[in-house]
Amino acid sequence: MSRAAAEGSAGGRASLVAPVRTVFFGSGSFAVPILDALESMPGIAVLAVVSAPDRPVGRTAVLTPTPVTSRACELGLSVLKPERVRRPESVGQIRALAPELIVLADYGQLIPPALLELPARGFLNLHPSALPRYRGAAPIPATILAGDTDSAVTLMVVTEEMDAGPIVATERLEVVHDDTGVTLEERAAEVAVRLLRRALPEWLAGGLEARPQPRQGVTLTRPLRREDGRLDPSQPAVQLERQVRAYQPWPGAHLEIPEGRLIAWRAHVVPSEPGDVPGRLVAAGLDGLALTTTADRLVLDAVQLSGGRRMAAEELLRGHPGLVR
Repeated sequence: MSRAAAEGSAGGRASLVAPVRTVFFGSGSFAVPILDALESMPGIAVLAVVSAPDRPVGRTAVLTPTPVTSRACELGLSVLKPERVRRPESVGQIRALAPELIVLADYGQLIPPALLELPARGFLNLHPSALPRYRGAAPIPATILAGDTDSAVTLMVVTEEMDAGPIVATERLEVVHDDTGVTLEERAAEVAVRLLRRALPEWLAGGLEARPQPRQGVTLTRPLRREDGRLDPSQPAVQLERQVRAYQPWPGAHLEIPEGRLIAWRAHVVPSEPGDVPGRLVAAGLDGLALTTTADRLVLDAVQLSGGRRMAAEELLRGHPGLVR
């Protein structure tokens, strides 16, 4: 049970209005501050959290809970971790909680109709894009890759079609020139918390009406794959620099070189030089490293060779002078 529910039922402080019985769906880091905000909201009783199952992580394949599972356990909340939320036994577990409200953020599975129809006060999703732009699994990397300077967090009603439900409320999110997937997600989570605290009480009071999403401008993003991070020198350097920022922390922007996989963690763009042929690693200044492309050079400022640690490019070159051709 949430802190808000416990306080509401304490002697001498009992509310005349029962707290709204709420279940939270979430898995990734974006959802953690949202869970914290929901759990602390007056009039909300978080009954349980639904998250993805623990997965093996790293070279030693240590079974690791999701960030939301870890935080829910710290808060003393019950956690359900269904492999497939659509399975009848999973639906039955959630139905048994009798939630009046379900809030979702960064969960990772489509919700079956049997659950969408369950909560009388709504099934709501916080999504880090200005819907209908960037529906789907990877809105934050897509925002950076497109070079967008403005985005939003959207509070919407969940429907069977992915991220296509009516919009309840939005809040603007600025995208700055050096944002990475990590920094933009962190700020998007802060905006999501403000939006939830502002809009959810008004929604529960009947003061907000969901409106259909525009039919124009719909784009869909898919889950990221490791090969998405490959730096393709047939693309201009400005696009590769966005890729370096967008694909943090995973899958990482990388090159395959004889020494192994080279991951680029920070980069910038400089003009091409006479004789540049796309796809070569060349010297940049006195001790730098750059990838030649079809338009400009991508200077690799911070890198990591497979199995090694992050370092400045000049440090890598001291140990591997043969990288530059």
